[in-house]
This record gives sequence, C-alpha cells and structure tokens, in this order.
Amino acid sequence: MTHDRFTGRSAFVTGAGSGIGEAVARALHAEGADVVLADLSADRVRALADELGDRAGAQQLDVRDEAAVRAVVGAPDVLVNVAGIGSTTSAPDTPLEVWEDVFAVNARGTFLCCKHAIGGMAARGSGTIVNIASIAGMVGLRNRAAYCASKGAVIALTRALAVDHVADGIRVNAVCPGTVDSPWVQRLVHDAGESLDALRARQPMGRLGTPEEVAGAVLYLASDDGAFITGSSLVIDGGLTAA
Repeated sequence: MTHDRFTGRSAFVTGAGSGIGEAVARALHAEGADVVLADLSADRVRALADELGDRAGAQQLDVRDEAAVRAVVGAPDVLVNVAGIGSTTSAPDTPLEVWEDVFAVNARGTFLCCKHAIGGMAARGSGTIVNIASIAGMVGLRNRAAYCASKGAVIALTRALAVDHVADGIRVNAVCPGTVDSPWVQRLVHDAGESLDALRARQPMGRLGTPEEVAGAVLYLASDDGAFITGSSLVIDGGLTAA
C-alpha cells in the first residue's frame, strides 16, 4: 500500500479534535497531506497540530456559523466533514431545541462546509469531499429520532452534491459507520445508560469499529484509488445492516 497518496495536497477536516475526526486527520497527515484540523475545541486541535508538527495547522470552528465557515474553509483538495452530535430520545421525547441543534451541526454544518469549499474546488477543476454520515441515516435505531433524520439528510445531500458537481471535477461521497469505539459512544454509555456489551453484541462481528478503520475508508474515497466513485455511501458497520 502506498503511504504518500496525498503528498502535495491540502485537506480540511472538521471535528478533528477527537474520535473519527482525529483519526482521519492523523491518517491524511501520515500520507503526506497538509492538514487543517478544525474543531469547536481550539485546545484539542492545537495540541494535535503541535504533535503532528510540519504540515498541520489548527482552526477553531463552529460549523453552524456560516461566516466562520466561509472565512476558514478555503478550497482544499480534500474536505472531510466529521463534526457531529447525537441524540438519545424518541420523537415525542425530543425537545425542539435538541432537534434543531442536532440538525444545525450534522446537516447544516456539513452543508455549509461543502457550500463554501465547492466554489474554489470547481474553479480549480478538482476536489474530493467525504461526509461522515451513519448507518442511522439508512435504518431506524431506537431512541435516535433527530440523529437518524440528520444523518439521512447528510446522505441525501451527498448524492445531490455529487450529481451537481461531477462536471466540475469534484467527487462527493459519504461514509456510514456503525458503532465505533469513540468518545461519542463512551458518552452514550455514561449518559444514556446504554450497555457497552449490548452495543458490541448488535454487531455480527461482535465488536465495535475503530476510528482508524473509518479513517481508512475515508482515505480510500478521497484518494485517486476511489477515482470512479461519487455519490456513494460506504457502510462500515461490522455487518449490522446486513443482519
């Protein structure tokens, strides 16, 4: 396997302060990309950028804020939208403000980053975008009403962008993870009383995924290895949606 697929290319990764976003940023950097790590937590991405050293920069970013996104996203060769939040209630138990906040981060944030990166990509005639969706956007999960709906929106947006901008030389794809061993899952276990054993057991493989496994899929879609792929949603879920 080549280890320099992104040498000479720039990448912008949201949600890069932890979990899947951090793994994606590390993997892109390891394969030669100049990476901007963006996150709501400035401290986390600054620490990671300092650790990575050359070719890594940090940017505090609230993806819900269009002016902030417009100011920093630029026209990277690779845009990876990872920033997201969850919900743990059915529709009747979901306050409107929770619904709106989940959509503001997961759907609007992804839309805004794509919106403001695509112009520069199109002018250059090339670019790849990978949006982190979820199997929750493909199947119903109990007590995840807002989260399922928002990730379904990300999948639909991915398809629409792919069709709109294929002639501009831009490829747009999504990755749909199942349950990944990440800070989000740890919060789920702690705050919502979910059982880690039960989360493992619902995967036919009997284990959780890792952020690094998701990052590997992102790099495949973003690199020239995935040159004939656009508008697709790559499922990485240990067989959960196949069962």
